[in-house]
Amino acid sequence: MTITMVKKRLANGGACKKCDQAEDMLKTRQLWDRIGRVAWADETNPDSEGNRLAREHGVELAPFFIVEDNGHTKVYTSTVKFAQDLAAQSSAAPTPSSTDSPVRGRLNDPSVVRYSIPADGLERVPPRDVVKQALLAFGEKCGIAFSGAEDVVLIDMALKTGLPFSVFSIDTGRLHPETYRFIDKVRQHYGVEIHLVSPDPLPVEALVRKKGLYSFYEDGHQECCEVRKVSSLRRVLKGYEAWMTGQRRDQSPTRTDLAVVAWDTTQQRSPGELCKFNPLAAWSLSETWNYIRANGVPTNELHERGFISIGCEPCTRTTRPGEHERAGRWWWEDATKRECGLHVPHVDRGAGI
Repeated sequence: MTITMVKKRLANGGACKKCDQAEDMLKTRQLWDRIGRVAWADETNPDSEGNRLAREHGVELAPFFIVEDNGHTKVYTSTVKFAQDLAAQSSAAPTPSSTDSPVRGRLNDPSVVRYSIPADGLERVPPRDVVKQALLAFGEKCGIAFSGAEDVVLIDMALKTGLPFSVFSIDTGRLHPETYRFIDKVRQHYGVEIHLVSPDPLPVEALVRKKGLYSFYEDGHQECCEVRKVSSLRRVLKGYEAWMTGQRRDQSPTRTDLAVVAWDTTQQRSPGELCKFNPLAAWSLSETWNYIRANGVPTNELHERGFISIGCEPCTRTTRPGEHERAGRWWWEDATKRECGLHVPHVDRGAGI
């Protein structure tokens, strides 16, 4: 297989911005070494090789990619699609054995429906290797739940494996404007599709009609979280066989026993149906941010204003000096109750509607 990337050279001698972004994305995904050569479409020379190739293949915009394989030629004008197809080819390897994968993969055998988790629960496996093993086993059927800094670390690690995966994010309708900008920043930086999941409008409308927009300050956040977040998560996870989160044990008293990998039974699923990975479970806050800074991982601009753990706008405040990182979440409630229900089931979620 021979791959040619056609880039545009501007009149000032530099490459076009989209071409540089495409190259950066391929390097981030560890796919750049698959490019056989680069042909330049010189803005000042209509007869340059890149311009000739553009005319030959009927392409008007750079960058684009020409893949020649066994006498067949395919042209990609979308860098994202090209990267996805190339990564899929790279991952089409023999299914890993149960000794080097956290679950028994079934990449080439749809009849295998059971997975095996090692007895040690991957406790001594580095996070990037946990991510790789999860994707080897589940591929696009493993969804990375994206909302905060830790989750972007997982996206960064996942891209560097070159394996297929999926990303989703729960849009409650009450997020900060900065968080929506953050989502688009991550989408553009990595060239990944982020599936935004919105809540069912009927239960939300019923709750607001009955109790108003800020009832959680009076009778707890669980009912609002149920209709805006938990039900949305439960719905989207029906399309996955595994999911991955950036949870850490030191984030909250409710997370001290967090497993690196386990069957998830909190989403109305039976054991063996949905596998949950928490690759960063043993990491600290400082280890997370060390990785972010060392790898140029995008961040939410709210972190620069004193926010550490960021949720919905009405339920998040800045963290004061000396406070725990999640002290700004549902700050009016007891620290042991500061979970929305995405990761632990609630017995009492309000009086209902």
